[in-house]
Amino acid sequence: MNVKKSITVLISGIMLLTAVACGSGNEKNTAGESRDQAAASQVKLRILWWGSQSRHDATLKVLDLYTQKNPNVSFEPEFSGWEGYWDKLATQSAAKNAPDIIQMDASYLAEYAGRKQLADLSTGISTEDIDASLLSTGKYQDKLYAIPLGNNAIGMVFNKEAVEKLGITKPKSGWTWDEFFAFGKEAKAKLGPDHYALTDLSASFGQYVNYQLSKGLGQVFMDDGKLNLDKDTYLEYQHKFAELRKEGIVPPGEVSVTDKELDPQLDLMVNGTTLLRVVHAAQSNSFDSLKPGVFDLVTIPRNQEAGGWLKPSMFWSASANSKHVEEAKKFIDWFINDPEAAELLGTSRGVPVSKKIVEKLTPKFNAPDKMGIALITNTASDAQLYVPEPKGWSNFSQKDFKAVGEKIMFGEIMPEQAYEELAELAKDYQ
Repeated sequence: MNVKKSITVLISGIMLLTAVACGSGNEKNTAGESRDQAAASQVKLRILWWGSQSRHDATLKVLDLYTQKNPNVSFEPEFSGWEGYWDKLATQSAAKNAPDIIQMDASYLAEYAGRKQLADLSTGISTEDIDASLLSTGKYQDKLYAIPLGNNAIGMVFNKEAVEKLGITKPKSGWTWDEFFAFGKEAKAKLGPDHYALTDLSASFGQYVNYQLSKGLGQVFMDDGKLNLDKDTYLEYQHKFAELRKEGIVPPGEVSVTDKELDPQLDLMVNGTTLLRVVHAAQSNSFDSLKPGVFDLVTIPRNQEAGGWLKPSMFWSASANSKHVEEAKKFIDWFINDPEAAELLGTSRGVPVSKKIVEKLTPKFNAPDKMGIALITNTASDAQLYVPEPKGWSNFSQKDFKAVGEKIMFGEIMPEQAYEELAELAKDYQ
């Protein structure tokens, strides 16, 4: 009897130990599974943008705020100036290694959307507070591939402090191209030999477009995607800048090609080599941060028509090859609609696109913000329609036009030869 009882106790003990052991194993497995699930829910988003240091600083603060609110999401930021940005993105995209979230420009949207390198953002992002016409600029073939981040205008920034010291007539919004050239001549008469009045725009495709538009001669790209480079206007434009180079009103070619926008040492206007350059309204804070209170903005000169246009400052897009498109959408939605994010961003990417956000921020706009808003307002009344390059033409507008223009600047070819060269190059794109 005692033996049976002992055996029963022994068996019960073994069963209890087995149950405990099994229970410990289950707890261990459950904990392991929880850890695996937690690891799986962690998302790291690569995000790429261009801009000035002030934009970088504001964006990094916003990314930190998003991670605080969404601990499962972290970021791998990549940022630079405009120079080299598109070469880098082209290389990444060709290798199907583009960042999850990409800062996009209207000039390149058709290229990337047309190559199916961008994700469709038509759903998952609240866009009710964005003006419909502004939102539509992010579409390609009726699908939304880019979310506007700010309102923007093209204009000119000048060193008002230097102009006042020279005692000459200040540039003003609504001025004409003739007044622009006259300003350069008047300024040069009071500047020394190593200082110039204007930026050489010979190699700038965008500024030639503005000049042709102001003449009432239409867009450089027609609706069918063909080039409409008006010969007489192009030659007039190039001969005028050749004359300005000869008179020392714009720098010689070897100086002009060293210009690097918003670089404290290499930006020719910021370092005092010139008095004026082309700018976007969204850059008002960036220039002011380099020399507070020194600069002011005016509209692009006009002729029979206005020369300037309005467009989105930039967009957020998502890579079609991203594994985290839905998380990218959530971030973009938050970025444009969250009041706390808006407080940190200010106008670092232009006037915010959400009407509710603009209403909330207006009392807090600083002097540079108001300067950028004034440029948008002064441009808006008769602004030209902004038309980005058709698909396939970005290399022509961004590289070929510049390369040919620089040949003129260095005296390697005459404007007539340059026009013929561009006409020949255009055949490869049509």
